[in-house]
Amino acid sequence: MKQEMEKRKGGRIEESDEEKWVHDASVDYKGRIPLRASTGVWKASLFVLDLKTATNNANLWKGATTLLPMIGGFLGDAYTGRFRMVVFSSLVYFKGLSLLTMSQFIPNLKPCNNDICHQPRKVHEVVFFLALYCIALGTGGFKPCLESFGGDQFDGDNLEERKKKMSFFNWWTFTFSIALLLATTVVVYVQDFVSWGVAYLILAMFMALTIIAFYVGIPFYRYRMRPNANPFIPILQVLIASIRKRNLSCPSNPALLCEVPMSENSQGRLLNHTSRLRFLDKAAIVEEKYIEKKAGPWRLATVTRVEETKLILNVVPIWLTSLMIGVCIAQGSTLFVKQAAAMNLKISDNFKIPPASMASLSAFSTIISVPIYDRIIVPILRKVRGNERGISILGRIGIGLIFLVILMVVAALVENMRLRMPGHETMSVMWLIPQYLILGIGNSFYLIALQEYFYDEVPDSMRSVGMALYLSVIGIGFFLSSFLIIIVDHVTGKNGKGWIAKDVNSSRLDKFYWMLAVISALNLCLFLFLAKRFTYKTARRKATEIDCSNCDGVDTVA
Repeated sequence: MKQEMEKRKGGRIEESDEEKWVHDASVDYKGRIPLRASTGVWKASLFVLDLKTATNNANLWKGATTLLPMIGGFLGDAYTGRFRMVVFSSLVYFKGLSLLTMSQFIPNLKPCNNDICHQPRKVHEVVFFLALYCIALGTGGFKPCLESFGGDQFDGDNLEERKKKMSFFNWWTFTFSIALLLATTVVVYVQDFVSWGVAYLILAMFMALTIIAFYVGIPFYRYRMRPNANPFIPILQVLIASIRKRNLSCPSNPALLCEVPMSENSQGRLLNHTSRLRFLDKAAIVEEKYIEKKAGPWRLATVTRVEETKLILNVVPIWLTSLMIGVCIAQGSTLFVKQAAAMNLKISDNFKIPPASMASLSAFSTIISVPIYDRIIVPILRKVRGNERGISILGRIGIGLIFLVILMVVAALVENMRLRMPGHETMSVMWLIPQYLILGIGNSFYLIALQEYFYDEVPDSMRSVGMALYLSVIGIGFFLSSFLIIIVDHVTGKNGKGWIAKDVNSSRLDKFYWMLAVISALNLCLFLFLAKRFTYKTARRKATEIDCSNCDGVDTVA
């Protein structure tokens, strides 16, 4: 590493110039140590945000993409690297959009020759489903890796860049909301009043342009060293080593545990020891019989590897309590839409708003609230609290969970009012505006904080997997929402007065919303209990460790 710096600095190494270079295991597009001034931060992340806009506008198929990000994130972290996975998967996605476009314009690939089609051609079905699978595979690759790659452009060990990284996740969601707003207005309009083929063509062209823009940013990006191992293997090694040494007592001084000396560490960051899950510390105990000889990684682990294992185990309860977020978000695109369809949709004498377009209000609310939070609230809280983040990650999630409780209460009250309206009157759809606005404000808290949490509080080598876990909160939340509806319908439908009936007018969605409000409140209490006992990950640049040469056999994965 020093030789590389000598080469790029003309043979001179000056301690005062250390801040000119990024020492967080990143490299530039030529494999060299990145120069801080010309790589990373916003100049690089803007290319990533641009690509995200296109891919969210073109998100046409959600069903098969729920679990694929877990696979894509794992492959990106373990084998291909995040950048390569983004490039490959975005091209696969573009291929899917191109096939969809061709299936609407090429005569032999069209469903049929007539406007009214009773039975589509077999070749059209093959091309259509091939396109959908390409879109699903592409989404599974770039969704987790693109955001984690964007976060990699900021050095977490540098104060100024760390603050910029906190803003990155805010503006990521801001860009996503703009894409959602365009998807629920412009794209829907083109599909309904022009043609599906033209809509596909516009999306494919936009995707092509943003892929080109992503390529233009190559000289500015910072790249993580190419992964050389499965990141789950070190976690398994820690578990096995701690079980093998279960009868040993943990030393009172954590400095006696095995750790790679800072001077010999060239891959990734070293993590500080924490007092949680002390049983796992036994994996880093140096046994007397291995003082003179090396111990393998299945027998002895470093403190950093132990702490990374603790991180993964601590993610589980936070992930479970976050699933309720996905359940409540699901109502915005399902039952809320059914409510809107049963209401007076007239905005004026000549215009009726499509029920599905009401979702644009939540996107609009997020677009307004994110800049307010990032540019006004955070700077004020930084000064008042002396905290560089303003609000902690879990604190921000907690505020978002409070908004979820308020959301379901408001939704229940509005639905109860709608059901009490006289039979000859129909409530205006404008009454749904408050709950959609609350949903958007809540998104600016819990969604962004969840992205930060699953990026920061997982091992550095598993950040794409972490983003996949974040995405699974939304995906599994939709499945849980469907499951709850089935259970509620089965239980309440026994007496013939089910809460979920054939139509919203004969249903009692207000009671269903009250149930979700109670569950959300209980979930909030459980989350606060976990958050109060949570310890955040901390890394160190300079420290004194025990130089245990017998842990040379321990693998290191960046």
